[in-house]
Amino acid sequence: MAKKSITRRWITNNLAVIVLILLVIELALIYAVQNYFYNSARQYLVSKINAVNGVLTRYASDTGTNLNAEIRSTLESFSDKDKMELMAIDYDGMIVLTSSGFSPDYAVSMPDYDDAMQEDQTYGVSTGRTANGERIMAVSLPITNISEEYSAIRVVTSLESIDNTVAGFVLIVTLIAVAVLVLLGLSDLYFVGSILRPIREINTNTEKFAQGDFSARINQESEDEIGELCAGINHMADELSAAEAMKNEFISSVSHELRTPLTAIKGWAETLTDMAADEPAEADPEMMRKGLHIIVGETERLSEMVEELLDFSRMQSGHFSLQMGTMDVLAELGDAVLIYMERAKKDQISVLYEEPEMLPFVYGDKNRIRQVFINIIDNAIKYSDAGGHVHITADAADEGRAVRVIVQDSGCGIKKSDLSKVKTKFYKPNHTRRGSGIGLAVADEIVSLHNGTLEIDSEEGVGTTVTITLPAKDAAKQS
Repeated sequence: MAKKSITRRWITNNLAVIVLILLVIELALIYAVQNYFYNSARQYLVSKINAVNGVLTRYASDTGTNLNAEIRSTLESFSDKDKMELMAIDYDGMIVLTSSGFSPDYAVSMPDYDDAMQEDQTYGVSTGRTANGERIMAVSLPITNISEEYSAIRVVTSLESIDNTVAGFVLIVTLIAVAVLVLLGLSDLYFVGSILRPIREINTNTEKFAQGDFSARINQESEDEIGELCAGINHMADELSAAEAMKNEFISSVSHELRTPLTAIKGWAETLTDMAADEPAEADPEMMRKGLHIIVGETERLSEMVEELLDFSRMQSGHFSLQMGTMDVLAELGDAVLIYMERAKKDQISVLYEEPEMLPFVYGDKNRIRQVFINIIDNAIKYSDAGGHVHITADAADEGRAVRVIVQDSGCGIKKSDLSKVKTKFYKPNHTRRGSGIGLAVADEIVSLHNGTLEIDSEEGVGTTVTITLPAKDAAKQS
């Protein structure tokens, strides 16, 4: 109903205005044309009757001429009798002579004669109909100053040809107006259809999007605003599809990451339970210590993953809070490096940490900043193979107004096409490595909340360099 209603409202409102405009224009044209022809006919009749009056006046000035006989002769020899009829009217207002030779035997309504006989009137003009319904125009001219028998002469012509001409013009104008309306109607239908087609397609595809199907796309038929809307919705579908794929991959990755430590914890818990059920003398203390160590380690790993997920949830809901204060970046960076030294040694990855003597203090949340360092160093080791190295440096930047930490690894690197997406939530450039894909997004959010920057430069097969820049205490306070 809505689609038909839009079409109907558009065409009705649009055509109603155009019909009104065309009607006004047509009536104005008809009035102007009719007036033009009627004025031309009146001027022609006036010129003819003036010519006759001129001839009669000359006859009247000649004392030896019988005026009445000349009037009869003039009417009988009237040259335009095929176009009009010339009449002579007596003082009783009766037509007594005509150029056709036939005089009516009854009183004829002659408003033009009545007007002409008024005082100070030169001539009178009227239009009307004959007894048989024919439209005529008549002009009467008084001749009382030259004739004692006739009061006026009158010329009458039929308006049939003029009315036929005006009727033909009306027909042509009406046909043109109808053709214009038809063309405008078709144009409106095409125009409205060009808008409604993509709207219908948008509606159909958005219903699919609502059901989770992001494969549908809208055909972009134009480069106007509708085309831009279609392109925008297609781009939205691409992004939603990519986000959906990353979310599914994230769920799969997190499920795998959770299952691995849970499997280890469950396996060692069952092993230790079986050992506890045996005789105490048969229990292997070394095996028990190893099992408990693994359970504790995997539990910490689970705890870190859960905490990372909680941080991400807080970040998404806008409840990510910071406990701000003056902090020493070197202390937090040193702790993060120390945490991963042993693991790097086990993975046969060398870690080189160049620690400066002093750096400006930073105004921030030390626990969150340490979390950033841990995430970045963890990624550097995770994406490096045995025999690789991780180089960590820290220095003062921007003439002491900022602190810069650089973590460089010789790992697998990141494709150039993936580099702009690595800080996106759920995104993992390399699916062969462990991790949920949200650590870097959380780290970038933390650095942003400290008014700092986290920049990544990488080349596939060469390695990755992460540069973290944080404003120094005074600069941060001013900001």
